[in-house]
Amino acid sequence: MADDDYNDMDMGYEDEPPEPEIEEGAEEDLENNNNDDVPLEPIETEDKVDQDAKDKTTRKTSKYMTKYERARILGTRALQISMNAPVMVELEGETDPLEIAMKELRERKIPFTIRRYLPDGSYEDWGVDELIVEDSWKRQVGGD
Repeated sequence: MADDDYNDMDMGYEDEPPEPEIEEGAEEDLENNNNDDVPLEPIETEDKVDQDAKDKTTRKTSKYMTKYERARILGTRALQISMNAPVMVELEGETDPLEIAMKELRERKIPFTIRRYLPDGSYEDWGVDELIVEDSWKRQVGGD
């Protein structure tokens, strides 16, 4: 039978490289490798500093929030509120999460950052509180 040809010994894979052997002194080196003589200093990258400097000086994109950004922010924030996230404004009887999210947006209390990607692969980060929001219903009604 075919079972007679079976060996109980694990042969492993044919192409598998052998495991490296650890020398006797190598284990002691790993245990004693504390690097106490090297001071630990935070490393700042130039990209982060440059990106922060660019954001504060000049921006290429508009300071107006698009209707797509507004819809996504309101939807995301309403979902968070419906899942018992802390509300950032005083409630005056509102129970609908979307109404609460709109009130937070009007008072500029939504703690989100919008990342706008540019054609060259870079991006600009805008806080919701930095952007100008136009309500579409005000334009239809003729309000301020």
